[in-house]
Amino acid sequence: MRRVNGIALLGRTAAGIGGATRVSGATPQRLVQAATIGLCSNSNPLWFNRQSSGDRFGLSKPSVAAGGAKCFSTSVAQEVHSHVSADKFAPNDVVLYQYEACPFCNKVRAFLDYNNIPYKVMEVNPMSKKEIKWSDYKKVPILKVDDEQMVDSSDIIDKLFQRINPENSFVDSEEEKKWRQWVDDHLVHVLSPNIYRTPSEALESFDYITSHGNFSLSERLVAKYGGAAAMYFVSKKLKKRHNITDARAALYGAAETWVDALKGRQFLGGSTPNLADLAVFGVLRPIRHLKSGKEMVENTRIGEWYSRMEGAVGESARVNA
Repeated sequence: MRRVNGIALLGRTAAGIGGATRVSGATPQRLVQAATIGLCSNSNPLWFNRQSSGDRFGLSKPSVAAGGAKCFSTSVAQEVHSHVSADKFAPNDVVLYQYEACPFCNKVRAFLDYNNIPYKVMEVNPMSKKEIKWSDYKKVPILKVDDEQMVDSSDIIDKLFQRINPENSFVDSEEEKKWRQWVDDHLVHVLSPNIYRTPSEALESFDYITSHGNFSLSERLVAKYGGAAAMYFVSKKLKKRHNITDARAALYGAAETWVDALKGRQFLGGSTPNLADLAVFGVLRPIRHLKSGKEMVENTRIGEWYSRMEGAVGESARVNA
């Protein structure tokens, strides 16, 4: 009976986005936010709690899909990936505190994977957040590097880049800076209206979120069905907030805008990815095998670039805790 009441409360939350009735020790609103990566750092007010210049959904490395994405040969992938190394930066312990589906967490993971930096993952329970009670910072991603805390995905990446490349003063090119900002200010905003576009797509998204997140059985049930219903309605507000009339058109437009930015190059960085390439790739990984991501590849030119990025990023550098 408690579970049924919880789902009903989440349904009412979708209409009003408020209330303080608790479900399993958390408000329905907070459960919806947590289940939808609402506590990722640097998100916008609904996508969520924007802090500064912007900051996830992440799938484990997907295979190259059909519909325009060409296979990236292993030999070429190894050639592209071989130039990056953590030899100049070899910390003893790197731990990423994250939500599996957080796009900003996945930006950090893409950088770590690309640079072959072994890291452990600590999945944060979105309800209790007990895994980060030690920190005054209560959002993710948080990266601990030999007990040093780093926060905010873009800041984390900048600091790591400087440590890997100490000889560089690291001033983004104007192009790279522009497109990294575009990811945070535009690309992330078109994702939510797409993954929650229809009731079935919202349910598909929450099926993934709850399968990978750190939820109890009761939280998983409430989040999957109640959260999907809530975010279906919230996505309508997001469309209005960001002046999106057609969610798919906005997603396809963003994908085409990115391909145009490449100007025929393999990557924005030229023959190898730069930080903007990694940011776009990290943010898109979570939707790649959802309906919205599949249709994006089928209906735009982004598939070949995405395939090259899979090869360039290579295997995950994640290690068991």
